[in-house]
Amino acid sequence: MEINHPETLTEVEAVFARYEAALIGNDVAVLDELFFAAPTTIRYGGAENLYGIDEIRAFRLARPGGGLQRKLERTVITTYGRDMAVASTLFRREAAPGKIGRQMQTWMRMPAGWRVVAAHVSVIDDPA
Repeated sequence: MEINHPETLTEVEAVFARYEAALIGNDVAVLDELFFAAPTTIRYGGAENLYGIDEIRAFRLARPGGGLQRKLERTVITTYGRDMAVASTLFRREAAPGKIGRQMQTWMRMPAGWRVVAAHVSVIDDPA
């Protein structure tokens, strides 16, 4: 298996950037598009455990659209073969001093393009 195949890595970096832009812009349509529309898709959040695309969609629609700006740190994207990738990043928000967020996403290449099949988001006290 090839790790970090250059073309595949470039593709995932681009879709990850698209996801980030949609997240901070609260573009729910793009966020919805980029998550695999299946009951097997899971998203663990800071205060919620979402099983299946229907729960994920409901969460996104109910979430406030403001205050989503954040600064990413130590983003690492690793591809495994040409159809799977994991994106990991830390993030900070001005509205949450002393805290650091952590995000991991498992991406899979689908017929319609790259989609998140599993995600985890959490916030902890900043160890620094």
